Amino acid sequence: MDRRITQVYWVLRIGLGAAAFLAGLDKFFNVLTDWTMYLSPLVTRVVPLSASAFMHIAGVIEMIVGLAILAGWSRIGGYVVMAWLIAIAVNLVTTKMFFDIAVRDVEMSLAAFTLARLTEVVHKEE
Repeated sequence: MDRRITQVYWVLRIGLGAAAFLAGLDKFFNVLTDWTMYLSPLVTRVVPLSASAFMHIAGVIEMIVGLAILAGWSRIGGYVVMAWLIAIAVNLVTTKMFFDIAVRDVEMSLAAFTLARLTEVVHKEE
């Protein structure tokens, strides 16, 4: 296998896995930001949870997926992160704010898709 492909695989795997895990962990501490401000009022009307409880559940899911990617389940983890980030982007657009972050999350979802597809290539040749 070309070393450059392997390097790209590892950069995406470590970067996306760590980012998902750390963002999930921060849902409990709000060091990076107050995550509840990103939750759409539409979600808070539909889901029978407080914004904080919703973010804690989201944080647990993000930590699990981040650990899955870091542990080597990067194909399925990549697809889950891709879908998760698109859902987050849709949530952000419905706030009628945070369009810049929504665009960033769509771009990150493309990186997660790339990781999932690249995992198929890397593991096919092992």
